[in-house]
Amino acid sequence: MNYVKEYFNKLETGEIVTSKRVYKEYSKLVNDIENPDGFIFDEEKANRPIEFIERFCKHSKGEWAGRPIKLELFQKAYISALFGFVDKETGLRKYRESLFYVARKNGKSTMLAGIALYMMIADGEAGADCYSTATKKDQAKIIFDEVTHMVQQSPELRKYIKKRKSDLYFPLTMSKLQPLGKNSDTLDGLNAQLVIMDELHGVKDRNLYEVCKQSQSARRQPLLIMITTAGTVRECIFDDMYDYASKVVDGTIKDDTFLPIMYELDDRKEWQDPTAWRKANPALGSIKKLEDLMAKVERAKQNPKDLTGILCKDFNVRENSATAWLTFDTLNNETCFDVNQFKGQWAIGGADLSLTTDLTCATLLTMDKDLNRYVMQMYFLPEDNFQKHIQEDRIPYDKWKEAGLLRLCKGNTINYSDVTAWFIEMVKEKGITPAWVYYDSWSARYWVEEMEGNGFNMVRCIQGAKTLSLPMQHLQADLEAKKVIYNNNPILKWCLSNTCVEEDRNGNIMPKKSSNPRRRIDGTASMLNCWVGLYEHYNEFTDTFK
Repeated sequence: MNYVKEYFNKLETGEIVTSKRVYKEYSKLVNDIENPDGFIFDEEKANRPIEFIERFCKHSKGEWAGRPIKLELFQKAYISALFGFVDKETGLRKYRESLFYVARKNGKSTMLAGIALYMMIADGEAGADCYSTATKKDQAKIIFDEVTHMVQQSPELRKYIKKRKSDLYFPLTMSKLQPLGKNSDTLDGLNAQLVIMDELHGVKDRNLYEVCKQSQSARRQPLLIMITTAGTVRECIFDDMYDYASKVVDGTIKDDTFLPIMYELDDRKEWQDPTAWRKANPALGSIKKLEDLMAKVERAKQNPKDLTGILCKDFNVRENSATAWLTFDTLNNETCFDVNQFKGQWAIGGADLSLTTDLTCATLLTMDKDLNRYVMQMYFLPEDNFQKHIQEDRIPYDKWKEAGLLRLCKGNTINYSDVTAWFIEMVKEKGITPAWVYYDSWSARYWVEEMEGNGFNMVRCIQGAKTLSLPMQHLQADLEAKKVIYNNNPILKWCLSNTCVEEDRNGNIMPKKSSNPRRRIDGTASMLNCWVGLYEHYNEFTDTFK
């Protein structure tokens, strides 16, 4: 039985509703089966883990406890693809890494536990070291405990697999399964055959992923499976892997070893459309109860505070915190542009200065004849505290520096002359000249004088709701209309996602930091200063582009 083809046929006829990216990926898989090139589809190898799971593994909880596991078609299709594509010369597996993106309560723990058992005892690998990992060991133990319960439910498995203090052990091949948390002392020196990273959205830095990935370098056909729902933390490893997986599906990145399966709503608005719910919930109506989801949706309609959790966990819509100013869908714009196309144009400048802890950000805003808003930014951090920021904040400042999005100032404070130098550089090298530079009222006087001495027209911007409210509303409307193009800058995206709203007694709004001091909003503040300038000089400024 070819479950990949069977599943795709049901997707193609509309019998099963799914996301655009799942449909696209399975279309590619079927094409690879029918038109092999370097890798072939071995149906026997594809079905072997499925047969193993359904023969030996039993449910451990709920109404199905003790019953043999019968995998859903979407699970069989995924497992078939994962194990069935092999090198036609060596017979080794094609896929070494996979992101399985699915909403909660869709049978992920059961499926992964079955895969883990198969990899430990039946994959043909001697000394198969298998690990379930997560940020916290308690989370990592969910898969491990599920496997343990499966072993206890099966006389055949119980006979050969031994429960030890910290792992499950299979003496015949000296293989094991062990749960590992991020802070585990055993992370270094691993030689992993299988790594399951559970709830990737909770992993705030890349270290756990990198360590796990490197641990597999000595294996012939290792497997790293990342499984997760959406989350509210932006610019973390989850966002990196989501973007990477999306680009593999969409064909902008070619990676023959990476299998992305992404169950999600195609549009945020679909959360109120029951016919679309299965896009993020392939087990809806079987494993996941339809009536339970309907009740959650109705509650969210009445209480907006519940909406973020439902969107993230039940529909796989990437969201920010419930108090955030903007939804991720609103702030996200991956359109890019060439800065050189704006040579000789006017701009509006903005700056948000800090001393030590916060980022400092400088911004230029320009337009085209269609009045799209183009944003260019540079961020600054003190050099002496750079590594401390990376480690304590768990934010990829180092990656951003390598990408040319962030510059370091010598010493332990921000050197405002570096900010001046960037504005001068944009004028002299890029030919983009700010007609005004709006700065916050806390900015150092000497920096303002330095900028004025270099010919810049400096405008003080009071950081209060009365000044910022209307420009902030205009900025939100421009973001919603996808008129703000910022070269997919991850730092600005992160700052926007961290921005909350404070409202005064008159209904005026202004940006506010979240309760987490490590979540910076300096990029938002700097850009908003530009929108204050745009609000005050709209006709005068836009006339130059018409």
